Amino acid sequence: MTDDLAAANVNRSYQLAASCIAIFTFLLFFLYPKFLSGEVNAWLFQAALIVMGVATFSFAFASFHYYGVSLGGRIDDATRSQYARRADRFWLLGCIFLFLTPCVVLFTVGLLAVASAWFALWLLYLLFAFRIFPRIQAGRTD
Repeated sequence: MTDDLAAANVNRSYQLAASCIAIFTFLLFFLYPKFLSGEVNAWLFQAALIVMGVATFSFAFASFHYYGVSLGGRIDDATRSQYARRADRFWLLGCIFLFLTPCVVLFTVGLLAVASAWFALWLLYLLFAFRIFPRIQAGRTD
């Protein structure tokens, strides 16, 4: 991975983490009062917040590792490759959980048909990601 690509990935991951924080705030602002009044499923609401937390921190960890890759000559190539692979895995985990959040929120508010459609699309994404990811992960030589 080149230094420029790694630096760009740092920025992309930070932007996705910031988006996750905005979505987290949105969930709290609109759904927390409904949670307190018992209008939404308490377990699903908390699950949505946990899913957003995992996504946010996955993108933050990806940013940290991509930053390590962008250091160029300050670290050896084997370490840079290891950081790139870890960053890619954290990024994928963040995307998986970021795309799961709408499903959980829709189930939380009781829109079962729409939530089921989103969940089916998420499962399709999951299948696609796990099938393609090993071929495109950084540092792969096979």
